[in-house]
Amino acid sequence: MLTYAQAGVDDEKTQKALKSIISLAKATFEFRKDKMGEPREEIGHYAALMDFGSFYLAMTTDGVGTKILVAEAVKKFDTIGIDMIAMNVNDLICVGSEPVALVDYLAVKEPNSEVFEEIAKGLYEGAKQSGIAIVGGETAVMPDLIEGFDLAGTAIGVVEKNKVITGEKIKPGDVVIGIESSGIHSNGLTLARKLLIPKYGLEYEYEGKPLWQHLLKPTRIYVKPILELFEKVEVHGLAHITGGGLLNLKRITSYGFSLEMPQISGIFKLIHENGVPLEEMFRVFNMGIGFVVVVPKEEKEDTLGILDKYFRGFELGVVTEEAGIVVRNYGMRL
Repeated sequence: MLTYAQAGVDDEKTQKALKSIISLAKATFEFRKDKMGEPREEIGHYAALMDFGSFYLAMTTDGVGTKILVAEAVKKFDTIGIDMIAMNVNDLICVGSEPVALVDYLAVKEPNSEVFEEIAKGLYEGAKQSGIAIVGGETAVMPDLIEGFDLAGTAIGVVEKNKVITGEKIKPGDVVIGIESSGIHSNGLTLARKLLIPKYGLEYEYEGKPLWQHLLKPTRIYVKPILELFEKVEVHGLAHITGGGLLNLKRITSYGFSLEMPQISGIFKLIHENGVPLEEMFRVFNMGIGFVVVVPKEEKEDTLGILDKYFRGFELGVVTEEAGIVVRNYGMRL
């Protein structure tokens, strides 16, 4: 049996360590009080919102994480740029904003033009899928600090003030709709790598393709279907299912959820069969659902119809008065 904490990523310890940083960050809000760019939302939601008069500027930052180690091991770098952009733009749309631009940060041990070119291919594809411009970036060569490389980015979006989605409109009885993930995305890779690679190796054939292809499959970008939802249905809440799995739903409301998740399959089935407890699986991985939309029940059919033009959608369940996340078909409460 292996948990995320045993693999080296202790979320509870991380949150405790972050408290002082978050406290000081909140204290800086006063520096922009009554000025252009005054922060609106509290730190902790998917993206920060800053007041620019008639609209809010949304801002977020994220990276690829240890998925890079898999890319390095198989010398395949043309998809991790998609992952970096996906992790940012999927967060931006959670507050109702349209992603518009991104700057990247690439830290390397030494420059390699062939690797840079491959990374650029992924960045271009991610930008194309999400409709953003990459307007700048920074490359840092640090042989004393970096062993391989790291890739991160900061993205911005815009949202009209009357169209911000915070989750405050969520109410019991609302329908919870999940959008299918493309696989493991860019979360939980530390646990997956340390569990599977030593036992099987990256070339291990699973469901018709080598293990490394399962681990490197790019994070799905949900921008286009969600932007269409904004135009055509009433949306009460949005959650990008990243590290923390279904616990991400607690970020958007204090109400609870009664859900039935899809059958465990693909890379998640292999991980579970190799010793990760079921409850830990749902606390770490997206389990086949990369994004969640909460809508009034009368909007359910229209929402599913729009989403199905892009990716497979699932009616997962409903919002409940009682707090907590219940996964009925697996008999657990998170």
